[in-house]
Amino acid sequence: MNILKEKIYTILKFVLFLSNHILIFLKENIYTIIKFVFFLSIGILIFWWVYKDQNVGGIVDALKEANYFWIGVSLFLSILSHFSRAVRWQLLIESLGHKVRIINVFFAVLVMYISNMAIPRSGEITRCSIIKKYEKVSLSKLLGTVVIERTFDFIMLFILLIVVLLTQYNVVLEFIHNNPGVEQKVSSILQIKYLIVFLIIIAITLASAYFFRKKFKKSLIYIKISELAKNFISGIDTVRKMDKKWSFIFHSVFIWVMYFSMIYVTFWSFKFTEHLSLLSGLTVFVMASFGMVAPSPGGIGTWHFMTIETLAIYGIAKIPDANAFALAAHGAMNLFLLIVGVIALILLPVVNNKSTKVVETKQVF
Repeated sequence: MNILKEKIYTILKFVLFLSNHILIFLKENIYTIIKFVFFLSIGILIFWWVYKDQNVGGIVDALKEANYFWIGVSLFLSILSHFSRAVRWQLLIESLGHKVRIINVFFAVLVMYISNMAIPRSGEITRCSIIKKYEKVSLSKLLGTVVIERTFDFIMLFILLIVVLLTQYNVVLEFIHNNPGVEQKVSSILQIKYLIVFLIIIAITLASAYFFRKKFKKSLIYIKISELAKNFISGIDTVRKMDKKWSFIFHSVFIWVMYFSMIYVTFWSFKFTEHLSLLSGLTVFVMASFGMVAPSPGGIGTWHFMTIETLAIYGIAKIPDANAFALAAHGAMNLFLLIVGVIALILLPVVNNKSTKVVETKQVF
């Protein structure tokens, strides 16, 4: 009887210990948990809205007929882009005077993606924390390199957006013309009275900013805009002064070429998209990129919506074709990133433990 009481007491003690630690974890990370649940809910809601009228059988049939070789090629191109991103980041870190191993930088980049799947924008902190831990580089310096990277990523996306607007505007106009509801809304927005109101609002805003400029400079909006402008200029200036700036620029271009190629080769997986041109692929890629920018974990819902709507402009039926394409392309990529990210997370301590032992052995001899 005493033995039974001791076992029950031990179990209750363990349960209380576990409950206490769970409560402490929830208390310390409540904001992160709420943010994750909120953004995940938005993504799931958009995903449900996109696919709510879809015939599941139609998607299954389209996926059965897909040529998965080209999806495999797309995944291979993604690894090239991630490795190129790692090399580019290594160049930035080394420009600050820190020698870092490419294996750690590459693994940190892979872990970044699975972190972003959990909580949007958290991957940048995660990858910097990994390099801080294994390469002993200041976290503030690493975050500075991330700002520079994002500056050049923005420049690349902006350039591609301009290319799309200059080369594909006829397609957009045709889409508007073929959809009377959209055409009517665009026409009403472009009416002279609305344009006059818009210009008046801009004039009042600029005049207010000028006359109240001392107070405006202390406002949060002005401070944020100033910080963005300073970071943008500082990032370009840092790269300009780099010894290997052309390597940095090459990798910046290569990363986005691979991103685009990933979507374009996936077109060849389906009969209904294999005829689309390079410019069509570029348009789908740019629009889908804006879906990834939205604060939804892994672009769930938002990426699908932007891709499906853009494919529809090129005459691809939303149900089931465009829906199947978005599901296959996004699903394959995120599943692949999840697998390689987990592998990288497991290998990080193993690789660094081995390298530590090698250093210790050299010191002994």
